Amino acid sequence: MPTTTDFERMLREVALRVTRPRVAVLSAVHAHSHADTESIIGVVRADLGEVSHQAVYDVLRALTGAGLLRRIQPPGSLARYEARVGDNHHHVVCRSCGAIADVDCAVGPAPCLTPSEANGFVIDEAEVVYWGLCPACAAIPAS
Repeated sequence: MPTTTDFERMLREVALRVTRPRVAVLSAVHAHSHADTESIIGVVRADLGEVSHQAVYDVLRALTGAGLLRRIQPPGSLARYEARVGDNHHHVVCRSCGAIADVDCAVGPAPCLTPSEANGFVIDEAEVVYWGLCPACAAIPAS
């Protein structure tokens, strides 16, 4: 896991001012990949004490806009954040408990899928979500 100094360097590299909330949010997302906003707020508050919801939302927006975080929102799920950026990976989501895990690109160069018709769009990313049961939920016998 990156250190506080690493997070400060990351912020400077994208021309963002280094602030305690920005460092705390980066740290929280690195430590808790695919966490929703409320979970991130809880981790940040445990680190910094009182911080407003709006402050965390603003930091998440800034960090996502700067490319330091990625926002994902599988259908039917809350928005989640991850620190794995700069590659073309996908996600697998448990239908039962909502757990999310990363899945590397299945085949071929980014984007992993070539549409039958691009309708004039210049495509630079394909978003794929795999659905199923995580190992813990699959082990629970059906009633």
